[in-house]
Amino acid sequence: MPPILPAARRWRLLPLLLALLAPASPALASQDTAAPAEAVVESTTPRVSPHDERDYRVLTLENGLTALLVSDPEADKAAVSLNVSVGSAQDPADLAGLAHFLEHMLFLGTEPYPEADAYQGYLTRHGGSHNAFTAPRDTNYFFDVEPDALAGALDRFSQFFIAPLFNAERLESERNVVHSEYMARIRDEGRRAGDVLDRQLNPEHPYTGFSVGSRDTLADRPAGEPNLRQRVIDFYESHYGAGVMHLAVVAPQPLDELETLVGERFAAVENRGLARPSIEAPLAEASSLPRRVAMRSLRDSRALAFHFPIPDPEAEYRTKPADLIAHLLGHEGEGSLLAVLREAGWADGLSAGVSRGDGQHALFSVSVSLTPEGAERRDAIEASLFAAIEAIRAAGPEAWRYAEKARLAEQAFRFQQHGSPLQDAMGLAMNLARFPVEDVQYAAYRMDGYDRERTRDYLAALTPDNLIRLYRGPDVEGEQTTRWFDVPWREDTVAEGAEPLAGLALPGPNPYIAEDLTLLEAHDAHPERRLEEDGFAFWHKADAEFDIPKVEWRFSLQHPRAAEAPREAVLARLLAGWLEDSLNETLYPARLAGQGVEAYAHARGLTLAFSGWRDRQEAVMERVIEQLQRGEITAEAVERVRYRLQREWRNAPQDPLYRQASRTLQEALVRPQWPSAALLEASQGLTAEDLRAFRETFLGELRLEAMAVGNLAAEQADAIARRVAEALSPTLPAEAIPDLVPLDVTAELPTLTPHTERQESVLLRYLQGPDRSLESQARLAVLGQLIDTPFYQRLRTEQQLGYVVNAGYSPLLDAPGLALLVQSPETTSEAIAGHVDAFLDEFETTLGSLEEEDLAAYRQAVHAELTRRDTSLSGRTDRLWRALAYGDTTFDRRERLAERVLEVTPEALRQAWQALRAAPAVEIAFDPGDTPDDVLALTEHLVPLPEDKK
Repeated sequence: MPPILPAARRWRLLPLLLALLAPASPALASQDTAAPAEAVVESTTPRVSPHDERDYRVLTLENGLTALLVSDPEADKAAVSLNVSVGSAQDPADLAGLAHFLEHMLFLGTEPYPEADAYQGYLTRHGGSHNAFTAPRDTNYFFDVEPDALAGALDRFSQFFIAPLFNAERLESERNVVHSEYMARIRDEGRRAGDVLDRQLNPEHPYTGFSVGSRDTLADRPAGEPNLRQRVIDFYESHYGAGVMHLAVVAPQPLDELETLVGERFAAVENRGLARPSIEAPLAEASSLPRRVAMRSLRDSRALAFHFPIPDPEAEYRTKPADLIAHLLGHEGEGSLLAVLREAGWADGLSAGVSRGDGQHALFSVSVSLTPEGAERRDAIEASLFAAIEAIRAAGPEAWRYAEKARLAEQAFRFQQHGSPLQDAMGLAMNLARFPVEDVQYAAYRMDGYDRERTRDYLAALTPDNLIRLYRGPDVEGEQTTRWFDVPWREDTVAEGAEPLAGLALPGPNPYIAEDLTLLEAHDAHPERRLEEDGFAFWHKADAEFDIPKVEWRFSLQHPRAAEAPREAVLARLLAGWLEDSLNETLYPARLAGQGVEAYAHARGLTLAFSGWRDRQEAVMERVIEQLQRGEITAEAVERVRYRLQREWRNAPQDPLYRQASRTLQEALVRPQWPSAALLEASQGLTAEDLRAFRETFLGELRLEAMAVGNLAAEQADAIARRVAEALSPTLPAEAIPDLVPLDVTAELPTLTPHTERQESVLLRYLQGPDRSLESQARLAVLGQLIDTPFYQRLRTEQQLGYVVNAGYSPLLDAPGLALLVQSPETTSEAIAGHVDAFLDEFETTLGSLEEEDLAAYRQAVHAELTRRDTSLSGRTDRLWRALAYGDTTFDRRERLAERVLEVTPEALRQAWQALRAAPAVEIAFDPGDTPDDVLALTEHLVPLPEDKK
């Protein structure tokens, strides 16, 4: 079911290197009066995959700003990302969070566009989105918009870096917003662990500072010192210059037009003669190592992380010696470190890689997700890790392993899939700041040759004397508390003489690497129903558009009672989890070779999803079906999966509050839907025998629906689908499987309180449409587009009620609705409700004066979003699979809805709004100390929402 995910307008992203993997419309007239720039066209252009037909151009403006332009005639959005090579590592010692605060301030008006919502409002009117993030070394600003609105968006965006106002009237309100963001993140496990790790690192290293900021750290300066606004301006002028800016634009316009758009708007950015700051202080001090510490987790979860200080391998991206070591330590196949830990019952997950890179220094990190028993065996796990490292060191490692990894990387690059224009622009802008132009697309895949000596150098750093070990668990009693996230922590005890587990072995050659990569030419416009028999229906779409010899398969194994009660819902999840868990070691090489396998439970049963190269895929599918039917269900495997599910359900009350409010709404208005607490209770006492019995019952009474989309001939698809059907022997007709049903809100429904342990307040107001007709969906979708920016502007920017503020169209299944949400660290839900009421009254006045010419842009934005093109084979398959789940067997429902959107008139919106205000709404509210409601009991009287009241 599509969840409602009200998201804050500015979230922090992890500082990842996004090495993506990532007819022209007339531009709107520019309102910027800057003179056109002379631009030098670089002779070097990015290396791209053979099937990338986009046009590229690199510009260096006279002021030093570098821009990468990508003309993609197929793009239905234009996207822009500007990366500034400065981040929280440059915060002054007396103003923690200043770089982040500056990022916020740039959104609040510029000299040509002084209104605080000029940029956001323009993007909303033209179907766009925007955001920004501050990382230690980078600050990245990005947006997407309808292509014919790109010029106007660039007018507004470029002025952030030319003439920002640093609006004094908004200084206090934005400081409150930053503080709200800090409070919204204060219970985040990742940030808490990072806070403790910071205490073990070199205090002189700028990565160990407080990057978010708060009211206290961003308080105004003492008398006689420059005030906060002046400090913001000083930081901007000291660190923001064209020479440290890298711009990426992905749009359908021709390169010459994009060059003009960029040159005219960014020529006035001042150079200031800046370079990316270099960090010389070591990340860790050798004299303080080794360190072993333990911290308290707020969640019912246990993890053990091993961090080894190493030189930053970023400059060695051409050979990737550290990546090879991470690949071998993070392997999950037979004989791997994770495999032996899982067999011992000590762990259920492991990852390895490089983190905290600053250009000079970094950490090589191995993180292990522990079971309760594993938490008691930390020293033996450490000994096992060093045994695995020693095995790699003793092996060399062999050059053939590097060659195999390089072959897979080159294969992936050859058929590189681009994401959305926005994803591409962000990754390109960040990579442009780090790699030579020719490698901004290729850096993540490039493996020029095995460097044995450098690999040995990195292995030499992975020793017990060069270690920071961090354990986190709910049972830790701390002797110290971190300053920023209030985390109790202590030195961890270490027992001498711990022995490693036996059975470790390095992986053998991968047998799943595809050989036949021939591209087939067949292409269908829509899926065609190829097979329809008793209990079975199969749809196929040959797809050659993405130039990749891959196929996406979906098999929905449907059972009439798969979710009729919490016990059945838990057993379905256990079955899916056991299937993946039991094949983890066997199929991990297949995943490395590009064969994705996923099993997940849902209200109708279980779905098996296969994504990968056409060659070798059928062997993977056969192995999964065989395991599902006849694989041994052991008590150890069931307990491992059950523990993982129970951990998820126990931790649900610790999730971000806005997610919990959205989850409560789904529990109230969709059937069948079971709360986490009910699933947790039903899971108690379930055994392997219970799961064996459920599997037999489940597989004995099935309906099977299947779809294949990709580079696969119809005849071959038919044969594979029929073999799967013959193996599973489905018998049930479609009518035997109950539908998911959205419920009709009534006036008797009280305010609902979610089950949460968060210490903030939230209010979610949900205005439900009158029925599930396309007309109602179209009207509410346009209303959602209209309400987005003014709600955010009023309740977040002006009234500073919280960091998470969101309003917009939020359908539950095919039931239309508007969700208005505010999460606040200080304002009560009752007070938030008063602000929401006042806003809704004002919005009604706005709608009263709405004219056709005002509405046209919003209407077009919704239409464009509904008809957005697919940017990947998996994304297309997911869309078509969802359509089939809704019964859209002509696969044109979104087009029909988009047509209805273009027919919406101002008067129709006024009528729809009046009906929404008159109808009962769902209110979900929480304040610290509130008792959670039994949502299912309070909503058991609700009946299904009609499809069409007419």
